[in-house]
Amino acid sequence: MQNDKQEKISSMHILLIHQALAALDEPGGTRHYEMAKFFAEKGHRVTIITSPVSYLTGKASQARQRWVTRENPEPGIEILRAYTYPALHRSFFHRLISFVSFMFSSFCIGLGVKNVDVVWGTSPPIFQGWTAWLLARLKGRKFLFEVRDLWPAFAVAMKVIRNPLIIRLSNWLERFLYHHADTLVVNSPGFIPHITSRGGSNPVLIPNGVDPAMFDPEDNGSEFRQQLKLEHAFIVLYSGAHGLSNDLGTVLKVAQLTAQDSRIVYVLVGDGKEKAALQQLAHDLGLQNVIFVPSVAKTEMKKVLAAADACLAILKPIELYKTTYPNKVFDYLAAGRPVLCAIDGVIREVIEEAHAGIFVPPGDPAALADAVIRLSSAPDKGKKMGLNGRAYVVEHFNRRDIAARMEKVLFECANNPR
Repeated sequence: MQNDKQEKISSMHILLIHQALAALDEPGGTRHYEMAKFFAEKGHRVTIITSPVSYLTGKASQARQRWVTRENPEPGIEILRAYTYPALHRSFFHRLISFVSFMFSSFCIGLGVKNVDVVWGTSPPIFQGWTAWLLARLKGRKFLFEVRDLWPAFAVAMKVIRNPLIIRLSNWLERFLYHHADTLVVNSPGFIPHITSRGGSNPVLIPNGVDPAMFDPEDNGSEFRQQLKLEHAFIVLYSGAHGLSNDLGTVLKVAQLTAQDSRIVYVLVGDGKEKAALQQLAHDLGLQNVIFVPSVAKTEMKKVLAAADACLAILKPIELYKTTYPNKVFDYLAAGRPVLCAIDGVIREVIEEAHAGIFVPPGDPAALADAVIRLSSAPDKGKKMGLNGRAYVVEHFNRRDIAARMEKVLFECANNPR
């Protein structure tokens, strides 16, 4: 019986609908690409329908989009880039058009993908969940829905969505997908109460994680430090989106508070809708200790994080953000760097259990400045925290272990009734 099960696993064809996919040579979270590589190594086929427009930078990967562009980056993996309205960062209205355009183009392209065993939809954005559900039903296959963001709840809390009709429709779509998924997956334990309260049945936790082999905690980051001319600085590094949620305005306030110590420099790596405004504010404030760096591919993050003396995880002080497991934190830990965690809730629990950093109340620049000064004055303490974090993610959040759990969930979804 066990051998029969393995034969079925080896022939599974997974169709993933994911507008925001990032490959290893692109900026952004690479959870799904890394999992797809693992599945392909195990003998599965993975077809991914995604957008040519980067979710992080808002830029298209080609000057002129086609209806579909086909790529085969690894044996067993095919990426279909579906036409998507490109003005992702112009405004919420344009962002919505981008989401809806991908929802329909990915559906049309998905109809042509043959011999699928399971359709995997992931949110955000939530609209592609509808595409995955409909394709699964039309193909007579099971639908796995993965929740990586409590949308629309986060957007409502941030006042990104204000229109009552859009809020009602979004809440309806959220509940619809929870009810109609054959399997529900979440990437943070904090999401489970929200989902079950809205009718989701038995969500399975497949958390964010990291491939520790991609990072070297012994690297001192000299190459990246030399590029920035910061060979002797104490670098506080933030990597990721520069959006409304990320509260990087607070980081600029912290930079003001610690400006008297010329050793301390804040390096903000990434892109997003708010980056230009943040750069202008830093200029207006005359901040000489803040450096903005463009987004880098995941393959380049090793040398970037190696240059950090401390890494910053920060979100606005909103109650719902206590539920999140940010991707960047696991990269920070794997790089062996202490984490300044200005996010309360489940990710704080990880940092404290690992003894891998310092928790700071979100939205409190004075407390964060104090934590930065304490770490800069005790480098040995920071190094010990970093090594603690590295050991913790190797044991608990290794990407290959997590991918193996996801493989089992996909197999069970494909073969078992709800």
